[in-house]
Amino acid sequence: MSIQGLSRFQSKKVLVTGAASGIGHATALRFLDEGAHVILVDRDKAKLDDATKALAPKYAVPSLTDISVPEQVEALCKFVEEYFGTLDVLVNNAGVTAMGTVLDCDLATWSTVCATTLTGTLNVSRTFLPMLIKAKGNIVNTASVSGMRGDWNTAYYDVAKGGVVNLTRVMAMDHGKSGVRVNAICPSVTRTAMTAEAVKDKAFVKSVEDRVPLQRLGEPEDMAAAITFLASADASYITGLIMPVDGGVTASNGQPPFPMS
Repeated sequence: MSIQGLSRFQSKKVLVTGAASGIGHATALRFLDEGAHVILVDRDKAKLDDATKALAPKYAVPSLTDISVPEQVEALCKFVEEYFGTLDVLVNNAGVTAMGTVLDCDLATWSTVCATTLTGTLNVSRTFLPMLIKAKGNIVNTASVSGMRGDWNTAYYDVAKGGVVNLTRVMAMDHGKSGVRVNAICPSVTRTAMTAEAVKDKAFVKSVEDRVPLQRLGEPEDMAAAITFLASADASYITGLIMPVDGGVTASNGQPPFPMS
């Protein structure tokens, strides 16, 4: 029995980047539980092997691929075409971050962050779009609330995710006529490998929870549920959507609570 009795992706072909852990892994599991055949893409072999074993015996196929390397993306596309013949859903989830202001971080760091988070997302999308057009498929990007508003001390990440937000919009506009939908989720702080060190700090977690109306951090499963909704036929008239999945944090105008009289 799939999650909540759903089977929205029976025999659909799905590719998830950054699938070895966190949001990507939870998303791959959710698609698999709903009947999809999933290609797990990641550049960390050990984590990818563990993730694939954890998902067995479901129809999960691993692909050791660094999406920041164009030649590897081309090889991935050929592999998908030979193995599955088609692709129905592309989930661009892979991303990296760096702490610091534009003065703290050098241009090499900028290149590293963008190579995966923005350029990688762009290149995977453009490489697989012909296949998605044939299948009338769709793309779901993992952006971030950091691409909608600014954070302190993560300048390069915020700019890269802002690029993913607008890339989502322009691809939705350009390729809707071909039957391809493109949407994005924007998580707030979520318990993943990327935030593992930060969430060890109880004061940080408390400060996040105090700003989030739902009073908790996000979980990878929260994001997976939103991604699979946007990828499903339930969202067939939704494209170009930048969906905050943030416990309500972007509902705020940023001001602190007024004192109670």
